[in-house]
Amino acid sequence: MAIKKKKRPLLLSSTRPTIIQKPSTLSSRKTRSIVRTHHTLRKQTQKALAQGDRIAVADLQGKIEAGGGLRRYQDASIQGQSVERGGDSSKVLMEWLSGAGVAAYTDLWERQRPRMLEVGALRVDNACSRSGLFDMERIDLHSRHHLIKEQDFMQRTIPDPITAGTHAFDIVSLSLVVNFVGDAVERGEMLKRVGRFLRQRNKHASRRDNLFPSLFLVLPAPCVANSRYLHEERLEEMMKTLSYIKVRKKMTAKLVYYLWKYEGQKNDVQRAFKKEEIRPGESRNNFAIILR
Repeated sequence: MAIKKKKRPLLLSSTRPTIIQKPSTLSSRKTRSIVRTHHTLRKQTQKALAQGDRIAVADLQGKIEAGGGLRRYQDASIQGQSVERGGDSSKVLMEWLSGAGVAAYTDLWERQRPRMLEVGALRVDNACSRSGLFDMERIDLHSRHHLIKEQDFMQRTIPDPITAGTHAFDIVSLSLVVNFVGDAVERGEMLKRVGRFLRQRNKHASRRDNLFPSLFLVLPAPCVANSRYLHEERLEEMMKTLSYIKVRKKMTAKLVYYLWKYEGQKNDVQRAFKKEEIRPGESRNNFAIILR
């Protein structure tokens, strides 16, 4: 008679729901390749949609899914933002706030901490989250964590002017989000929309408020440094017409970081910005932002 082997009891950890699935480790080169390919296919899909080419759209969407779709892209993005690879863009923001003395006022804000809306959130353990400075709200098109709400920023309800003080934010983070939008007009609409979620500027603001309300914007460096349709001066002009002033900037080989302080409550764009070539050259990319 065969002897029955005793089954080992399950570990308690194996019965708990997984909060976030840890993706298999990818090399830095592979991570960059996945992100670039996904962005390229999305841009091509947007172009095919605009041209009404349904066959091309279906083919491109098939390629996106064959490459792992949004989930694979998110896996690569999460690893690209890992602490081990120095990819947490919010560290730059926290350095700026600390340098301005803002973080030192954490104790004074225990009852009403500044509110941050993080659009396109992939992690809940980045520098801003760990700082304890902010009352965080995180959203993403495809949530991978129960603390990240699945929501499209462009469909998010705009705070009512009467209750805006309660539901508005002191800072909105768009870190590598605007470049993910495949259409230049939609990029402009996204930037226009941010101001409607920010608190109105306090005329009697103290030092701890000197950088709020604001927009933390991160883009791939080539979007500004090597585009035929956008450069630093043009971006600054765009943001100025949306009532922002640039208070901080950091440029690296891969990324450009900005902190834009919101100075007003304009609902209409005071000046339109079309897609026009301002920096010719075959080696330039086609990244553009259109404001109407």
